[in-house]
Amino acid sequence: MTASGPVCPFSAGTALPDPVPLYGREFKRDPYPLYRRMREAGPVHRVRFPSGITAWLVTGYRAAREALSDPRLGKNHALGNANWRRLASIMPEPQHSRLQVHLLHQDPPRHTALRALVADAFAPRRVEALRPRLQELADALVDELPATGGADLVAGFAARYPFRVLAEAIGLPPALADRFDRDWGKVVQPVGPQDPGRPAYEARLRCLEAYIAEVVADRRAAQSGGPDGPGLLARLVAAHDAGELTRPELDSMVFQLLVAGQEPVTNQISTMLVALLRHPGQLARLRAEPALLPRAVEELLRHDGAFELTTWRFFATDSDLHGTRIPAGDSVIVSLAAAGRDGTQFPDADALDLGRSPNAHLAFGHGVHFCPGAALARAQLQIALGTLLARLPGLRPAGDLDALEWIPAVLARGTESLPVAYDRRL
Repeated sequence: MTASGPVCPFSAGTALPDPVPLYGREFKRDPYPLYRRMREAGPVHRVRFPSGITAWLVTGYRAAREALSDPRLGKNHALGNANWRRLASIMPEPQHSRLQVHLLHQDPPRHTALRALVADAFAPRRVEALRPRLQELADALVDELPATGGADLVAGFAARYPFRVLAEAIGLPPALADRFDRDWGKVVQPVGPQDPGRPAYEARLRCLEAYIAEVVADRRAAQSGGPDGPGLLARLVAAHDAGELTRPELDSMVFQLLVAGQEPVTNQISTMLVALLRHPGQLARLRAEPALLPRAVEELLRHDGAFELTTWRFFATDSDLHGTRIPAGDSVIVSLAAAGRDGTQFPDADALDLGRSPNAHLAFGHGVHFCPGAALARAQLQIALGTLLARLPGLRPAGDLDALEWIPAVLARGTESLPVAYDRRL
């Protein structure tokens, strides 16, 4: 054991433990050697998370793709068994019941109905119409960076840009957007009931719930969110008032938009920048060939995605999964990170190749739970990278990339900060 948890066994000659621990500072810094070992040993493994809960992890591209579209695997938390509820479902009541019935935790047909309420707001045509505004938001943030020397690109850009974009996309008025505290986003990194950080965690939940209530009340009073009619938040409130959504569903969907709609993009910007800074030749290529940007973003999503693991899935009855018997109610999680480095699907999978094609990665999921905001996320990532590379010549690390602190979230990848140097700000 280390102070940050067990060091996972990376060496090829070492037998994998059962369960495999998926935590610790070294694991979060670079989980890919362990994922390679797991893929080589088989598609399904029992794993342990910091809370003490054990789950079944699916690795490998084919197995992951099949699991993501397996109709036997449900997302509703009611399918989880008593042990899962005790250790993994640790957002306390009443918040769990009020904030955890959003799209990610619903199955058809209810999932289908809820998804229909948000799909149009994130349709590709709407995202394309937003691009000029998204570029303005990116440029405004770069304008605030120091003119020379360097900056922390998480604090100065990545932690701010996605929420500004989200506010535009969903119709969150500036006065309310300015009052959102990014610290509230840490509620997706729950801590156990005995953890010293539990009081702070519960305080964040209460503050976030109060903020959501204020957003709902404000949007109920709003007449219109712009020339295209009411924004998404106002439309969700109207759907609740028309009886199409329960109040917990409304609050959960607002919660999902405010937290899940921006934190992953913040993390993805950081992982993409880290990857490019580790590969200065690829960074130079992208700066010289801006037309490569869309394909480069897809490769960076595959190479190190912000969603390392999916959220929980459950079998309603004891079931076979690629030759492994999974008890009903045990949690099944898909490793999108392991799937993205599977050499049977992606030649030279550990290499970063910005021109890679084809590139059918699973960074946004697959099947009915494919991310509804994928088009908006792609646009943000393309604009963010393109703007930073164009306006910060000489972009380079300001310290040892191996010393970066990675967020301790179970499902996500991203860095707490990213100090960089550059010649000047254009």
